[in-house]
Amino acid sequence: MEKQKKQYKKVVLAYSGGLDTSIIIPWLKENYGCEVIAAAGDVGQGAGELEGLEAKALATGASKLYVMDLVDEFVDDYIVPTLQASAKYEGTYLLGTSFARPPIAKRLVEIAKKEGADAICHGCTGKGNDQVRFELAIRAFAPDMGVIAPWREWDIKSREEEIDYAEAHRVPLKISRETNYSKDKNLWHLSHEGLDLEDPANEPDYAKPGFFAHVI
Repeated sequence: MEKQKKQYKKVVLAYSGGLDTSIIIPWLKENYGCEVIAAAGDVGQGAGELEGLEAKALATGASKLYVMDLVDEFVDDYIVPTLQASAKYEGTYLLGTSFARPPIAKRLVEIAKKEGADAICHGCTGKGNDQVRFELAIRAFAPDMGVIAPWREWDIKSREEEIDYAEAHRVPLKISRETNYSKDKNLWHLSHEGLDLEDPANEPDYAKPGFFAHVI
C-alpha cells in the first residue's frame, strides 16, 4: 500500500534562485498545494547573486521572499572559529559549503515559526552531505517541523530533466543546456558542479602545483 503524502499548508523554502530551488517552487505548489515562502541566505556571496531574486521568486509562484542577512554571524561564529581550529576536511579541504548551512537552517526555522509554516523545504541533492547538514540543524531548532526534500520524492533524475521541467513551467534560468553548471558561493569560497565536473572519468590532477590553493 502506497504511503500517503503528508500535506502542508505553508512551506518555507531555502531559496538561492539556482536551478534546483527555482523549479521547486512550482513543484511544491503542484504537489502540496501549499503557499511557498522563499528565503535566501546572504552569506557574503555578493550583491550580484541576490539581484533580481525577489522578482524571480514571485514570478515563479512564491508569496514573498526573505533575504536573510547572515554575514556577521557567518564570520563570527563559523569562519573565525574554523580558522582558529585550523579545521580542514580530510586534512586538505578548507570547509566552504558545509559550515554555511547551519546558520541558514537556523534562520529558516525562525522564519517558519514567525510565518506559522508547518514545513521547511530544501533543494539539496543526494550527492553530498547537505541534506544531513540542513535537516539535523532544522531538527535541533524545531524537532516537530516538517521537512520536504524533493530529491527524495520527485521523479527527476538529472539536471537535464530539471531544465526540461523549468522550460515546461516557464521558469526563468540563468543557465542553458550548454552552460549547465551550478555554483555555491559565499564569503569564504566558491565551488562548482555540473557537466564534465560530474564525470568520474575526469579525474583531477592532484599533483598539479596549486591544485588545492584557496583564494579568500
